[in-house]
Amino acid sequence: MSKTSQDQAEIQRKLWDEISESRFGMLGLADDARQVQPMTAFPEPHEAAIWFFTKADTDIAKAVVGGADGIFIIQSKDQQLQAAVAGQLDLLRDAGRIDRYWNPMVAAWFPDGRDDPSLVLLRLSARHAEVWLSKAGPIRLAWEVAKANATHAEPDVGKRSSLDLGADRGLPRWR
Repeated sequence: MSKTSQDQAEIQRKLWDEISESRFGMLGLADDARQVQPMTAFPEPHEAAIWFFTKADTDIAKAVVGGADGIFIIQSKDQQLQAAVAGQLDLLRDAGRIDRYWNPMVAAWFPDGRDDPSLVLLRLSARHAEVWLSKAGPIRLAWEVAKANATHAEPDVGKRSSLDLGADRGLPRWR
C-alpha cells in the first residue's frame, strides 16, 4: 500500500470514527440549503452508509422520496476534524435497523414506539467526502494566525483531503 493510500485509509478511519463518536451533524439535500437540519447519525462504515431516524411528514423525508443527493456535515468536538459527506439519500423503513439503533434518545421523538407509523429512516449511501484535519485546537490556531500576520504567509492549520467512500451507484458526485 502506498503512502498516499495509507494516508487516505487513515483519514477515512478518522472520519468514520468521528461520526460514530460524535453522532450529531447537519443533514440535508445537496442542492437545497433550506432542507439542512440537525440529525443523529448511525454509521455503518463497512457499507459506506449513514442512517438517520425521521418522520415521514418532515420536509426532508418528503423531498427524498425517490432518492436525492444528500450531504452530512460534521465537526468533531475538539474541532480537529470537519467533514462534508455526500451521497445518495433514500427514504426507507428497515425494521432490523430500527431495532438495532433504537435507544431512549430516538424514543423521545417517537412516542408510539418502534411501530410508530410515521417512523422512517433516511440512508445516506456515502460516495465522497471532503475532510479537513486540523493540527491542534484554539491555541495552535491563534499562534498560526499571529505568525501568518507577521510573516504575510497563510497559516498552517492542517490539511484537506478528498475521499472516495465507495458507495458509488453511478450517480453524479456532489462537489
